[in-house]
Amino acid sequence: MMSTRNEQKTRERRVNRSRGKVFDLRTVYLSVHRTAQHIYAQVFAPRGSAVLASASSLESELRTQKIGPGKLKMAEAVGKLVAERAKIKGITKIAFDRSGYKYHGRVKALAEAARANGLIC
Repeated sequence: MMSTRNEQKTRERRVNRSRGKVFDLRTVYLSVHRTAQHIYAQVFAPRGSAVLASASSLESELRTQKIGPGKLKMAEAVGKLVAERAKIKGITKIAFDRSGYKYHGRVKALAEAARANGLIC
């Protein structure tokens, strides 16, 4: 289903507002991107200069596991994986950038799984 122009503008405003607040913190941040089928998470250095850790639902490591039905379970697995990879790099405290998506559903599941596995958001 295509989104209307008004919905796109609303999301763009949410992106600019939330990402601006994250950038003001000048800290490492976890950014989320979701599509109809998949979800992606990346941990960026301050000001977005480099990707420090990443995970997505497309990775073979997650696809071979029996995670269970539904996209929520996959989002939780991605959150757990990105948290583990960030902890390996020595990152424990981050800001959460939801990329304009509402904090609901898969975005919320990913964030809570990351918190449960040691990231402080």
